[in-house]
Amino acid sequence: MTFAHEIPTQADADATVTVVSRNIYLGADVGSALELLPDMPAAAQLMWEQVAATDFSRRAPLLAAELAADAPDVVAIQEATTWECRPTLFGSSTVVFDFLAQLLEATQDTGVEYVLASAGDRTAMNPGYSIPALPFLTTVRDPETFQPLFGTDSAACGFTIGDALLVRADRADDVRDVGQGDYSTIYSIVPVLFEIDRGYVWIDLMVGAGEVRFVTTHLESLWSEGATPVNAEQALELVEVVDGWGMPSVVMGDFNSDPRDPRPLTEPNPGLQPDATTDCRAQVENPSEATARAECSPYWTMVRAGFRDAGPDALDPLNATWGSSPLLAGPDPDRLAQAPNNPFGYTDRLDYVFTSAGIEVVESSLVSATWPTPEGLWECTDAQQVENADLAATIMGVELPRAFCLPTDHVGVRARLTIPEPAVAAQDDNRLPVLSWLIILGVIAALSGLISWWAIRRSSLER
Repeated sequence: MTFAHEIPTQADADATVTVVSRNIYLGADVGSALELLPDMPAAAQLMWEQVAATDFSRRAPLLAAELAADAPDVVAIQEATTWECRPTLFGSSTVVFDFLAQLLEATQDTGVEYVLASAGDRTAMNPGYSIPALPFLTTVRDPETFQPLFGTDSAACGFTIGDALLVRADRADDVRDVGQGDYSTIYSIVPVLFEIDRGYVWIDLMVGAGEVRFVTTHLESLWSEGATPVNAEQALELVEVVDGWGMPSVVMGDFNSDPRDPRPLTEPNPGLQPDATTDCRAQVENPSEATARAECSPYWTMVRAGFRDAGPDALDPLNATWGSSPLLAGPDPDRLAQAPNNPFGYTDRLDYVFTSAGIEVVESSLVSATWPTPEGLWECTDAQQVENADLAATIMGVELPRAFCLPTDHVGVRARLTIPEPAVAAQDDNRLPVLSWLIILGVIAALSGLISWWAIRRSSLER
């Protein structure tokens, strides 16, 4: 669902801003790969084959077209992924796929260009966790890709996944500052050797007469039984950081947190979200700001800290934002059976736009291709994609002449916001407050009185 929107003039845009949060998908299912460990080569081969099947060169133009349809001022990106490979034990790696560069290039063809936000020599890109290209351990076979590049059939490949903030090209000069940070709480798959770093990146953008800080983040998805979910602790860190800034802020991203989490063991959990086997109590039924258990929920941590969920309603199953198959060929059939209230097979709400106090939400909506309607989709031909699409269509009771794939595995979130005048308006240098003028006038009156008294006294003395 996208909304056509003309690029506003600066006069129309004063104190108003439109944002979109979009997880563009690294192209492979990390969870499925982890199930193959400790067989690293098998896990690497699985991920590489999925990256090839989910072909970002086909997806980037669709994502760019979504942005062009609504022309948001700021776009929060998660899973901005770079895949690098090297054919030999020695030497440097070669970038084979750069999703962010591909997306930015695709926006140039739409007439609504986006750029990576920057200020000075700082860019709004925070690389997160990575798996390096390790010969023998992450070596994969792909003659079609590697022969033109390296003259070999195989190469060791790895990836880096990060967060980024884009701005519409005409707003690039409105970026005043850029920064980033990393969470101290991390998830360790193999302590020290394989740890998943997460963080955030922010920009200060002129909106109307003042600056607003925009943030994108991607909290941890993995969790362990008997422990507090890592993403819950990361959310606490994020709240402390944003509160410390003391300025109007818009926090966007993939929080990997559904308002129903930690999920009661008696409730469906198709997305394998944190549940009551953690050291947390299960979430209450029909949680609200007043009743929710926030201690293990990033979503409710943000809300309880005073941030407003811009919407649409996170508790409505129609507004779920995740649940597609890893190969993007429609919804995952296993999860689809557990999502009867969402017509597109999405099962969990993970993506949000949060606003600090004082920022008003004009409207919000989801940004997504509505599978299996072909608009906004691409025709995919991998055998597993065709099989998944056929099965999902059968479950949904629809006819599918060909297999169509989604541009990413998440639904985006869009919000149009108004920044109230007190939050952004700066005093003009040549305009003094009323009290200052009264003081000045009082001083002038006192001086005038003193001069008059001195003149009268001098006149009387001269007589």
